[in-house]
Amino acid sequence: MKKRAVPAKGSPRKTAAPAAFKATAAEKARANKILDLLEQAHPEATCALHWRTPYELVMATILSAQCTDERVNMVTPGLFARYPDAAALAAARPADVERIIKSTGFFRAKTKSLMGCARGLSELHGGEVPRSLDVLVKLPGIGRKTASVVLGHAYDLAEGIAVDTHVLRVSNRLGIAHSGEPLVVERQLMALIPRERWTRTTDLLIFHGRKICDARRPLCGSCPVFALCRWEHRQAFALGGKLPKVTRPRVARPPAPRKGARPAARRRKA
Repeated sequence: MKKRAVPAKGSPRKTAAPAAFKATAAEKARANKILDLLEQAHPEATCALHWRTPYELVMATILSAQCTDERVNMVTPGLFARYPDAAALAAARPADVERIIKSTGFFRAKTKSLMGCARGLSELHGGEVPRSLDVLVKLPGIGRKTASVVLGHAYDLAEGIAVDTHVLRVSNRLGIAHSGEPLVVERQLMALIPRERWTRTTDLLIFHGRKICDARRPLCGSCPVFALCRWEHRQAFALGGKLPKVTRPRVARPPAPRKGARPAARRRKA
């Protein structure tokens, strides 16, 4: 894929759109074939967070940063029972919120994001979650990934592709992305995949990354897209191998002083 444009320097990191890419017809066909196979292998793939309203999905997604979805799902019932809407959460005591979400990690920062987002929803949007990515990312705690998850699953609006660690890893291994930057990978995937599949792409790649394409022990021998995968280590893992060890050059060390030898005199600075 060829890069078409470069984002302007100095753009805000949170709201900056990823640079545009152009994909060939063959690249698009291959990417969609991979998605078709993943769809057949993982028809149950969906957002793992438990939610009932767009407000709950926003808060659950904010909590999921650096935390497992399973842990978030254990915490959110108590959080939503006490604060069922944005107005209630905006008026909460920070210490009470911190106590409820503490097990998700980074609870002080997350409390600040949750309450700041709730305050923005309540004061600026009447408690409703906006249906615009550009508006959503202006709220505390919401970046492109969170906004794409919320719009795609709560409103069936495809404004982007949420790229988390699983999507980043799996897309690069498969060879449908070629970057370690989420914004770059998002635009590469958006160039390959039709808009109506964007939300589903995130769900399928995350599910595949959790079930098959594990970071440390991928099950390449059971992978439904093995034949289309371009990861250089796939064959080794299909045969039960391991990632090759990275050999580091040895650093030459001065010989140890002989026993009883007097230490060398230090030179005085001029």
